[in-house]
Amino acid sequence: MVATDEPLGSAAGVEILKRGGNAVDAAVATAFAIAVVEPYAGNIGGGGFMLVRLADGRASFFDYREMAPGKATRDMYIGADGQLDKQASVIGTRAIAVPGTVAGLELALKTYGTMKLAEVMVPAIRLAEQGFPVSEKLAHQLADHRVYLQQFSASRRIFLKDGAMYQPGDTFRQPELAATLKRIARFGSADFYRGATARMLADDMARLGGLITLEDLANYQPKMREVLRGKYTFDGHSWEVLSAPPPSSGGVAVIEALNMLQGMPLKGWDDADSVHLVAEVMRRIFADRAAYLADPDFANVPVAGLTDPCYAKEIAATIDRQRASSSKEVHAGTPHPCGVSAGTGEAPQSLAPLNDGTNTTHFSVVDAAGNAVSSTTTLNNGYGSHVTSSAGFLLNDEMDDFTTQPGVPNALFGLMQSEANAIAPKHRPLSSMTPSVVLRDGKLSFVTGSPGGPTIISVTLLSILNWMRFGMEAQAAINAPRFHHQWLPDRLLLETEFSPALESALNARGHATLRRGHIGLINAIGIDLATGERLGAADPRDEGSAQGY
Repeated sequence: MVATDEPLGSAAGVEILKRGGNAVDAAVATAFAIAVVEPYAGNIGGGGFMLVRLADGRASFFDYREMAPGKATRDMYIGADGQLDKQASVIGTRAIAVPGTVAGLELALKTYGTMKLAEVMVPAIRLAEQGFPVSEKLAHQLADHRVYLQQFSASRRIFLKDGAMYQPGDTFRQPELAATLKRIARFGSADFYRGATARMLADDMARLGGLITLEDLANYQPKMREVLRGKYTFDGHSWEVLSAPPPSSGGVAVIEALNMLQGMPLKGWDDADSVHLVAEVMRRIFADRAAYLADPDFANVPVAGLTDPCYAKEIAATIDRQRASSSKEVHAGTPHPCGVSAGTGEAPQSLAPLNDGTNTTHFSVVDAAGNAVSSTTTLNNGYGSHVTSSAGFLLNDEMDDFTTQPGVPNALFGLMQSEANAIAPKHRPLSSMTPSVVLRDGKLSFVTGSPGGPTIISVTLLSILNWMRFGMEAQAAINAPRFHHQWLPDRLLLETEFSPALESALNARGHATLRRGHIGLINAIGIDLATGERLGAADPRDEGSAQGY
């Protein structure tokens, strides 16, 4: 089973599974295919995370988050007048961090795949070379971003037909991208980071005023990190949640939230008590996230304390079951493991960014043997920096996920940020992406994740609660209404499906509610306990696609 945002992406993964590939082979094929058919968020010019859980119990986390170029500086977006240039960190070549996707996908394939890179890239190359029909969604997205895409000659020519614009049903061919994918298929990531594609990208940057050099590309390395784990008992079963470690903030936040909720009664999302409790939990995990999370290669992140059940009980005890807290009075705690004193040091007062643009993409894969992949990738904002390289692919605007100016909100999400996440060469910006896998009694049970900036954390948490605590079927767990609280600003976002009566009840408790059409886009796979069948559940909010055989 493969569940993605795009039918052609799901079909690419299924094609590889049918040819005998395992879940990792299919995931790499899916990622490259989505880079072709979903330019809005799919990418080889960005980065991402992949969580792999094999049928034999082994699990690994692949970190191919983008990195700041060697020429990047802490105050690179601050003008002579001392003011932040909000455009420079999100639009144009100076917004681009060193891409990690190609290196990360190759590493995952070499580590756990069974097929060669050239084999799994066949669907993506075919889609780029022969083209595919433009969907109404893609045509609408391109029109929405016309004002920025037309600023860059390659973007204007490739994605806007030199101003003629693509219409639904048109065939979209990308010959430059096809040529690049063929080089990668032949020479591997060496082409992207040290070969012809690297030279093209470095020349583009030098010509257009970007920072990335051949040295930056040659020095990029993806990493394998230890998977975060949280263990729970519910309804007579042992559950384990596997999730993303830093530089993602998502896994830490989700496990801390599940720890806090372990002893709390939850009835469902039509119950004001349940929504109130989870919203208050969200408020507190986001306060901790803001204070402590950063790139673990350059900052001391207290993961053990933040994910410890004893610390969760202390934080949960501050929740009033009847009244909403004020975020002005809720601050980060002092995380510590059980049996270790919390100490007297105060939590950092600076705040970390809530990042990863809403135009990220997530997909889930499970093969016949029970190997599972949960993967989230991003360009940050929709179409990233809106700059297209001469090699035919869009480039990210991930530099805005750093602290662009300490003490000043960042451009894309408007929140204060921490010094620990300041711009520095070779640093990875903090992320919210939360690819996750749930085990039930030691067996694969649920594969989940979402795009959506800071809402990724809330949406992934809710999908796990729907599956684990409420026993919903996979599609029901995805369709269920969602809500989000990120501590600051102090407001509770509710999807439109919630009843006016429930909203009134939440307002009476002191919550400041705000309606949102859609929050997140989950593409998940559940495992039927009785039959072992794969239950693909794509999100109807974005016409997602779950395909299997």
